[in-house]
Amino acid sequence: MSASVLLVFLTLTGAACLGQAMPAQGELIFDTGFEGNSRVVPNPSTNDHGAPMEYLDGVDLGFSTNSNRRTDWQRVLKGGRMQVQYTGGDSTKRFARVMPEPGNPKNHVLHYWLNDSWAASENQQKARIQTNLYGFNQGLTEFYQSVRVFLTDDFNALKTYPKAINWCTISEFWNNEWWVKGEPYGFRITLGIGKASGVQNELKFILNAENAGQKEIWRANSATSTVTVPIGTWFTMDYYVKEGDKETGRFYLAITPDGQPKQVVYDITNFTHNTSDPAPNGFTGYNPMKLYTSKELINHVKAQGKTLQIYWDDFALWQGKKP
Repeated sequence: MSASVLLVFLTLTGAACLGQAMPAQGELIFDTGFEGNSRVVPNPSTNDHGAPMEYLDGVDLGFSTNSNRRTDWQRVLKGGRMQVQYTGGDSTKRFARVMPEPGNPKNHVLHYWLNDSWAASENQQKARIQTNLYGFNQGLTEFYQSVRVFLTDDFNALKTYPKAINWCTISEFWNNEWWVKGEPYGFRITLGIGKASGVQNELKFILNAENAGQKEIWRANSATSTVTVPIGTWFTMDYYVKEGDKETGRFYLAITPDGQPKQVVYDITNFTHNTSDPAPNGFTGYNPMKLYTSKELINHVKAQGKTLQIYWDDFALWQGKKP
């Protein structure tokens, strides 16, 4: 496990999710650095557009408690698992696996490899790898996540894409999931990597929020941000999300490249639930680690002999913390 630990801090609707008083520094829910017998395994009882759904399994032996994926998720998730989903495709086009970190084999990481697109959901040709934390026992009214990330040098191929990049998602937050039957108040916050039109423009973090039906409510202006996306170096990415309306909702994003100070990318005050929801009840699920984009962008990268790859490291889950 690397030096920095990924932290996700959750405040659930109502009482603490374990029914216990929380200390001021927060309460640990889950902790892992993808060590021990951590692995990605198929779940034959599920189907993902013709491909078996997968999930993260195993116990991280580097921690004495809260690191067993078979038991510790069951306290907070109805399904009791962190899923790995592709929405189709096969291992020649995409995979997620736990492996030794290149150049540092004593450390293990979660590796995303995405090299092609395929016929997927919404009758679209696209490409996706994501982890799912769906079905929280109570909606999340407030949460904080920090993850260690390494984008390989192949991400530089995105800079030569001649058009603007508005779709290369790396995390997604649902309040509530709008594909659920009978859910009238779906809402999504999407964090991605993008750039302005033209070649060799720097990559920036892009952020927007939408009501169900992809009706945009707000968008962060990456053109005004001086923070660029680090490539070829480890950095820690911190999120904080608070459910609220135009005056009380908040989305915070900061990054800390190794050896550098923390840089705040966005600190947005705006809606973080459906603008028509009369009784918001928290985020019902989210995708903490994701790589999701169009066939056009994948084809552009592939034509240069490159492959989009992300390494993720360290995952911990807490409740009761703010930036």
